[in-house]
Amino acid sequence: MHTYIAIAIGGAVGAMSRYWLSTLIENYNSSHYPYGTFLVNVAGSFLIGVCFIVFAEKLHLVDQWRPLIVIGFLGALTTFSTYSLDALLLFQQGHYNTALLYVLSSLLVCLFAAFCGMQLTRVMF
Repeated sequence: MHTYIAIAIGGAVGAMSRYWLSTLIENYNSSHYPYGTFLVNVAGSFLIGVCFIVFAEKLHLVDQWRPLIVIGFLGALTTFSTYSLDALLLFQQGHYNTALLYVLSSLLVCLFAAFCGMQLTRVMF
């Protein structure tokens, strides 16, 4: 039962953080590109790379912290469903180039961010 509570707490904080950050970023966005979702997903991808190395390789705390931070917080912070909806809406609105750029850049930049998080953490620890 403690695992479910940890996931719920992490998820609540992650979802509120995503909403706050996305809203803050979108207030400064005048283009069709969904920078809020993109930047939150990139940050979450970087952080999951950091957490993987810290919890699994360095401190061996996977079972203790994974539910709260990785599943709860980062799972709620990042959002594949909003990414999918944003991309679909861009396509439907005729912003084909922006949609394609969004789909490809999100995938590649998020993978690179996770890789950088892992590598940077390995070097720093």
